[in-house]
Amino acid sequence: MFEQLDVAPPDKILALIDLYRADTRANKVDLGVGVYRDRDGNTPVMRAVRKAEERLLNTQDTKTYLGLAGDVGFNAAMSGLVFGNSVEMSRVRVAQAPGGSGALRLIGELLHRTRPGATIWVSRPTWPNHIPTMRGAGLQVAEYAYFDAASGTVDFEAMLIDLAKAKAGDIVLLHGCCHNPTGANLTITQWQRVAGLLAERGLLPFVDIAYQGFGDGLEADAEGLRIVAAKVPEMVVASSCSKNFAVYRDRVGAAMVLARNVAQADVAISHMLAAARALYSMPPDHGAAAVRIVLDDAALRSDWRAELEDMRQRMLRLRVAFADALRRQSNSDRFDFIAEHRGMFSRLGLTEAQINRLRDEHAVYMVGDSRINVAGLPEDRLDDLAKAIVSVL
Repeated sequence: MFEQLDVAPPDKILALIDLYRADTRANKVDLGVGVYRDRDGNTPVMRAVRKAEERLLNTQDTKTYLGLAGDVGFNAAMSGLVFGNSVEMSRVRVAQAPGGSGALRLIGELLHRTRPGATIWVSRPTWPNHIPTMRGAGLQVAEYAYFDAASGTVDFEAMLIDLAKAKAGDIVLLHGCCHNPTGANLTITQWQRVAGLLAERGLLPFVDIAYQGFGDGLEADAEGLRIVAAKVPEMVVASSCSKNFAVYRDRVGAAMVLARNVAQADVAISHMLAAARALYSMPPDHGAAAVRIVLDDAALRSDWRAELEDMRQRMLRLRVAFADALRRQSNSDRFDFIAEHRGMFSRLGLTEAQINRLRDEHAVYMVGDSRINVAGLPEDRLDDLAKAIVSVL
C-alpha cells in the first residue's frame, strides 16, 4: 500500500531545528523556533505552574477520563480570562482541546458541520498552520490583505476592501493579539471598525488568541476580541496556553463558542464534542489541570501574572534594543518598526537568498519568510547580529 506514497515535504521550521542542532559554530543564533526563551536561552517552567503541578501530584487520586469537554474548571477559568465581562457567559460553551492547534481544528470541524465547504478568510500572511488546519476540516480558504511589508504596518484599508468581498455566512479568522508572523496588530479603533463590518455583513468572527499577555498586557491583549464579542451575535475562539503558561509540550488549549442564545450554545457544543470524540476522544489532563489550579488560586494567579509580565517586558526591551542596534549598523530607520510591533515575532523583510547567507556566513537561523523570534535574540550580541543582517542587505 505505502509504495503509492511520495515522501511528505518536511516542515520548514522543524527542518530548521535540525540544521541548527547540526551546526557546530559557537556563535550560532536560533531566531526560528516559536517558543519563549529567557536570557540563557532556556524555556523554563513558570513558578506558579510548578507549584500547581506539585499540588496536583499530591492531591490527584485517579487518572480516569474527565469526559469529552475535559476539565470543566479549566474551561470556566479560560472563558473568563478571554471574554472578561464583555458577554453574557450563559451564551458561551468551552471544550478543552489538545493545544491551540487542536482548538483550531475542533472549531473547524464544528464550522464544517454547520456549513459544509464554508469559506474562511485568513490574513495574508498568517500562521502557516492555519491554512492546512482549516482545509483539513473541509473549509475553503480565501485571503484578505493585512501586512504592508514596505512600512511594516497593517494595510488596514486594503484589509477592509478584501473583507467587503466576503459573503454573509463566511468566516473571518483574526489574530487576537501579537499577529504571527508579522507582529503588527490592529489598533483599538481598527478593531471597532472590523467589528462593525463583521456585524453589518453577517460574517462569523473566528479569533485565534495564542499570545494573550505577550503584547500590551493580559487584559489589553483581549480588548479587540471583547470589542468584537460585544458587537456580533455569535463567534468562535481558539485559545492557547502554550505561550503564556509555557506548557508547550502538555498541549493545553480551549475551543470556545459564543452563540446567540443558550439553546444554540447547547447545540453547538454537542456537535463540537461529537467532533472531538471522532478526532481524539479525550483531551490530555495534566497541563490543563495545572492551569486551572493557577487561575483558581489567588496567590498562584498573582505570581503567574507577575512572571508573565516580566516575560512581556523583556521582549519589549529586546525589541527596542534590537531596533536601536539595527539603526546604528544600517544608519537608517528601515527596521524601526520592530520596536513598534508586539509579541514574539516580527518579519525583517529579507529575501530567501539573504536569509541563506545569514545562515551560511553568520550562523543566524530564521525561517524563510524572515520571521524572527524576538525572545531568541542574544541580549549581549545585538550589535553583532545587526551587523550580520546589514552585511547581507
